[in-house]
Amino acid sequence: MLSPHTYCVILAGGTETKFWPLSRESRPKPFLGLIPGGKTFLRHTWDRVTRFVPESNILVVTLRKYKDLVQESIPGIPEANILCEPYGRNTAPSLAYAAYTLLSRDPDAVMISTPADLSISDEVSLMEILQMASSYASGHSRLITLGIVPTSANTNFGYIQMTPGAVAKDEPAGVKTFTEKPDPDLAEVFVQSREFLWNSGIFIWKASAIIAEMEKHCPEITRLWTGWEKALGSDAEKEFIEKVYTDSPNISIDYAVMEKSDNTGVYPADFGWADLGTWNSLYECMKTRDGADNCVITAGKTIIKNGSGNILCSRRDGKLVVIDGLSDYIVVDTDDVLVVCPRGQGAIKAIVSETSMPEFEKYK
Repeated sequence: MLSPHTYCVILAGGTETKFWPLSRESRPKPFLGLIPGGKTFLRHTWDRVTRFVPESNILVVTLRKYKDLVQESIPGIPEANILCEPYGRNTAPSLAYAAYTLLSRDPDAVMISTPADLSISDEVSLMEILQMASSYASGHSRLITLGIVPTSANTNFGYIQMTPGAVAKDEPAGVKTFTEKPDPDLAEVFVQSREFLWNSGIFIWKASAIIAEMEKHCPEITRLWTGWEKALGSDAEKEFIEKVYTDSPNISIDYAVMEKSDNTGVYPADFGWADLGTWNSLYECMKTRDGADNCVITAGKTIIKNGSGNILCSRRDGKLVVIDGLSDYIVVDTDDVLVVCPRGQGAIKAIVSETSMPEFEKYK
């Protein structure tokens, strides 16, 4: 276990459509049970962090309309530890809400922030580096992130450039630049230079430190929180949060703070990290495949002939799904939508954009 002043914030909001048609506005990605065992992405993340943070020290930030889904995934979670946002405003407002909440409970709070949809295969290594990072953060005002040593020139991830030079044992490297999703040629240059890491989306900092940096770099958010000391934890909290979010900008923590701050650090890490952002990334992460490298997630029976590299998902009990002659395809069958498309990047995104017309409203 980490220090009793260490808390974990799980971000579990949004109306993610990259796993459409399984993910919908009524049940976005964090609440899908696609990983073997049937647990939701959120529940897997919860179980992971409870190995080093007490359950009472874990907050879940989500949209108000998903509160019941959080409680369904994590029965018994204290209601006060579900921070309900009235509207989606991206990660900077979400982390501000979490930081102010923790400050109201523990002025010495150190936050570990993580998305709900990461796959981690080496949890021992993750715990070791979080122990190091949280210990460092508790004694410093720097904003710390974990950077993943890249294994390819992947263009779906953000990159962090380390400041050249040796650092003392257990201290993070300096950060020179953040770059969002480079083109293939630039990503190749990044990887070859050995100065760049993938941005894991995992952050470690004192709650007071992130608020101080937000006051400096995005005061358009922090000025909305005037009076938080009395509002949070009181009967006035819901009305107060409603007003804050109504006026809050829609901006990520990377754009709002991390790319602007000169007070950041990064720990290079390798703990089997994967960002499960698309059907294709889920396929690449799944270890359970058949002899032809097909990944099958079904409640019924399947027959796959003359095909390989497919991901097949069907949630309909007792239904037989047969595919013949397809390779590297996504086949997803739900009660009201059947999708058959190439597994390549962007295929689902293009289909979802085609369904934006009013006639397809019920399928969102």
